[in-house]
Amino acid sequence: MIRVAELFAGVGGFRIGLEGASDEFHTVWNNQWEPSTKHQDASLAYRARFGTEGHSNQDICTVATNDIPNHDLLVGGFPCQDYSVASTLSRSGGIEGKKGVLWWQIYRILEEKGENRPNYIFLENVDRIINSPAKQRGRDFAIILASLSDLGYIVEWRVINAADYGMPQRRRRTYIVGYRINSDIANQIENARNWLFYDGVMAKSFPFVQKKNTISQFEIEGTIKNVSDNFNMGKKDSPFGTAGIMIGRNILSVDSMAVYDGPIQTLGDILVDEEFVPEEFYISDEELPKWQYEKGAKKINRVSKKGFEYVFSEGGMAFPDYLDKPSRTMVTGEGGTAPSRFKHVVQTPSGRYRRLIPIELERLNMFPDNHTYHPEVSDGRRAFLMGNALVCGVVEIIGKSLYRAIYNEEPTSSKPIYTQRDKQPVLQLDLFAEEKLNLVVNAPKKTYTLDPTKHLLIGLVKLDNQEYFLDGAPTKIYYTGKTKAFPSTIALNKLYYFMPYIKGKGVKDLYLIRIARIGNKAEIKSGSNDTDPRLVFELEYLESLPEYKPIKLNIFNTFRDTVLGSVI
Repeated sequence: MIRVAELFAGVGGFRIGLEGASDEFHTVWNNQWEPSTKHQDASLAYRARFGTEGHSNQDICTVATNDIPNHDLLVGGFPCQDYSVASTLSRSGGIEGKKGVLWWQIYRILEEKGENRPNYIFLENVDRIINSPAKQRGRDFAIILASLSDLGYIVEWRVINAADYGMPQRRRRTYIVGYRINSDIANQIENARNWLFYDGVMAKSFPFVQKKNTISQFEIEGTIKNVSDNFNMGKKDSPFGTAGIMIGRNILSVDSMAVYDGPIQTLGDILVDEEFVPEEFYISDEELPKWQYEKGAKKINRVSKKGFEYVFSEGGMAFPDYLDKPSRTMVTGEGGTAPSRFKHVVQTPSGRYRRLIPIELERLNMFPDNHTYHPEVSDGRRAFLMGNALVCGVVEIIGKSLYRAIYNEEPTSSKPIYTQRDKQPVLQLDLFAEEKLNLVVNAPKKTYTLDPTKHLLIGLVKLDNQEYFLDGAPTKIYYTGKTKAFPSTIALNKLYYFMPYIKGKGVKDLYLIRIARIGNKAEIKSGSNDTDPRLVFELEYLESLPEYKPIKLNIFNTFRDTVLGSVI
């Protein structure tokens, strides 16, 4: 077993990737804390998917190292800000930038673990970390490498664009893998160059060839304070290439070009059928020109704060996004209805334009469908969480390579990452196995006003249940078919109203959805032995239309996800 501690866990991208690589990876402790916010969305989603055991939702700066179980592998996608040192490592307050201190929390934990520090580390950051900051190119990365070397680690790194290796998003990130001296993997390294190009964990994960005339060899010298103050001072370019290895502060690096001839995943591959897309994600004819303007080339006259006039210009972007290529890089602002240059827009077979729905954003990072679903997490926040996440498929491949290097055998996993995604995704209730809360809760009111903007679910009532829905009782329970019959694209936490569809008639009665939860058919069918899990809606009658209104059920010919105003 490889015991894993996950820092800056987000919604668990490292965990998904490693568990997809091998069942031997066991996360024994994880920490996720978002500063400056009361609502800890990532932590909520993480606990809903993986449970609360070993989960810490506490500022890592306040977590004592003794409270972190000993582990074999430390992983984390630590925030990238500024890593410079104003005086000494013991003064975390001397580090520039609020989130820059978080690198030193990794250092603190490794240092304080002493002889119990993990044999392996696996970290992720933005691609520009090897070049930052602009005033002292490569300094931040040199500090990180020198710090790890002083703690007794051999380190290799790669800047990887996931799309270069067949994944569905053009997302460039720096991946750092470290091996403690005398660990099983470190003892296999006989020649730095061979390890970097051919034999190493990263080389076997993501093969590459060197770009001509890019090799760089040097030593990072001096104390960490000296590195912070003087490394590469006054030089235009960073000495670090996109692939490299450090042994004892001696650096060998090159710029790399991916070598890959396997299958390619595209943006079109991860999309769901258009009838599964909630109406709010479609762009109206009135709003379309605003999106076209944001995506188009433009030149704008502006005035700086100091009064200087200048012309701001930007080139045009593809509109809509290409479906036959991997997607552009997803950003944290992907959610919301406002027109934006950076949000993805696709055109459906019917010709309509729309934004991406949450499970499509999850698929671009190779997460399971609805991984970020939680009753308290909005679609906008789900998009933000994915904009901050890594591509799980990259972690899975590196995890397999780590396993092979440690055990010299092929890994097996009961949770592999699937690349083929369903165009008509259905609800998987095991996704909510750890979720103890009701999925939807809407409080009834003594008096009410109908809100035409609230979400309405229309559901087919089967023949054997029609009499139940026509008996005039003020409360009802509607249960879906087994999970293979309920679409997972419907945002459960937005549902407010329900109308039963009577075949041959249409819809008439309007209910408030008081609670949506996991249940079974035997709850309302006396004598039924059907206890298979289903989605259950507890309903409260509000009022009725004067007569039945015909409605087309567009999802599985069983459901329609819309807003009340489209019917009333």
